[in-house]
Amino acid sequence: MKKIGIICKTGIAEPSEILKGLLPWLRQKNCEAYVDIETASILNIKGFSRSEIPSLVDIIVVLGGDGTMLSVCRLVGDKGIPILGVNIGGLGFLTEVQKDELYEFFENVLAGECPIEERIMLTTYVHRNNERIAEYIVMNDVVVNKGALARIIDLETYINHAYVTTFKADGLIVSTPTGSTAYALSAGGPILYPTLSSIVLAPICPHTLTNRPIVLPDDVIIEIILRSQTEDVFLTLDGQVGFPLKLNDIVEVRKSPFKTKLLTPCKKDYFQILRTKLKWGER
Repeated sequence: MKKIGIICKTGIAEPSEILKGLLPWLRQKNCEAYVDIETASILNIKGFSRSEIPSLVDIIVVLGGDGTMLSVCRLVGDKGIPILGVNIGGLGFLTEVQKDELYEFFENVLAGECPIEERIMLTTYVHRNNERIAEYIVMNDVVVNKGALARIIDLETYINHAYVTTFKADGLIVSTPTGSTAYALSAGGPILYPTLSSIVLAPICPHTLTNRPIVLPDDVIIEIILRSQTEDVFLTLDGQVGFPLKLNDIVEVRKSPFKTKLLTPCKKDYFQILRTKLKWGER
């Protein structure tokens, strides 16, 4: 792994400060760095567009938080490039490596000693009037939810074309195991081990309290039909991309044919991350 893509969180100075030391270190290791053009302009070096970096490199390093990491996971898509997340954000479930661990971790990566975890992704389609009008790939979750002033919405839901129920709720979350510690957790969903082949379906503030989250196999097709006449309902992808929905729009969610490959710290396990991030065991 000698060709290293580097994509940084924008709007903060910390990533470029880290790169002032990291880039010379990588050159000493005979590695070639491909830095995103926004960060490269700050460092006065040659940069590359984010969209072209996955096709040029062996791995991608993300300097930022989970939001930056999610955007890079979607960017990589079908390229199968391993991604390493360095936490310069807040909670950092996906960006597991801390700044002070960066060089030690890189030594392990270059030596081929770090495991790679594969995480499922979801492909989402929006159908309107028998036409497919939008398509997205997501890492964490697909959410149908109402705006702040809208009433409870009706979401007619099918799994493998079999009718499940019509959720009367503020919305509905379809989550991967990776996303189970994100919005789905706030909606009362379970935490799934991130490498599981499962999908969580979780209603948001359901009118019927017995409507509880359910864990499904990842080979199902989920269809959600908006049955409420309102202009204030949105499809949200990974909490970052939004799409307005209309009456009778169909949101179809299924497992993506692509998986995200994450480079993981050799000396950490998922339960250590839960203890650290979610404060398990503390009083």
